[in-house]
Amino acid sequence: MIKLSQFRLAAVALALTAWLPLQANAGLLDDDEARKAILDLRAKVDALARDINARVDTKADKSIGVDMLNQHEQTMQEISRLRGQVEVLANEIANVQKNQKDLYADLDARVKKLEPRQETIDGQTAEVLPSEKKTYDGAMDLFKSGDYKAAAGALQEFVRRFPDSAYAANAQYWLGNAYYAQRDYKNAIAAQEAVVANYGTSAKAPDAMLNIASSYTELKDKKNAKKALQQLVSKFPDSAAAQAAKDRLAALK
Repeated sequence: MIKLSQFRLAAVALALTAWLPLQANAGLLDDDEARKAILDLRAKVDALARDINARVDTKADKSIGVDMLNQHEQTMQEISRLRGQVEVLANEIANVQKNQKDLYADLDARVKKLEPRQETIDGQTAEVLPSEKKTYDGAMDLFKSGDYKAAAGALQEFVRRFPDSAYAANAQYWLGNAYYAQRDYKNAIAAQEAVVANYGTSAKAPDAMLNIASSYTELKDKKNAKKALQQLVSKFPDSAAAQAAKDRLAALK
């Protein structure tokens, strides 16, 4: 039946192909000529239909039908195989997309680790790189543990690496305290003088000047101790350190 339908469609197409030019040129033919042409066309179509039907009924055409069924089966198998390949490719694409998504997420996380963060330092908000904070916190952990020698080295390295960091003034200040804790008063004075000179607007500057006076006191240098206290009161009169300096100055009289 499949073969028959295909042949019939071919016959119809042939008939239409022959009929359309006749229609287009109908105005050029008289009635008798047009009628004769149509009768001839019908005869040709009928003859073609009889020939097709006869061929379908023969053994040869039946074998052709079997061949067509076999080809159809092979085609379906090929389509099935191709569908399997498409499924494999779709799965691979999905895996690639997932890996790319994971890669982008990991990259985004890594980038965020490198981005500055908002930190509050001595009441002031500042942007600090994660590496700065990690290095500073590590140095302060050493100081808090009582390992002042290691803390001094870590704090000094921090100031060298991050001189413009929002933590730099604090690191310099605690470096002076690390020296003071080791009774290295000369280096303690130098470290605290660096706070005043380089970070004069920092909240740590008044305390640094008070520690300078304390270091001079430990060195039995009363003159410079008094001078440091007087400078502190003059420069930062409203600070808590200035009030402590006034009390010490009163005791020195």
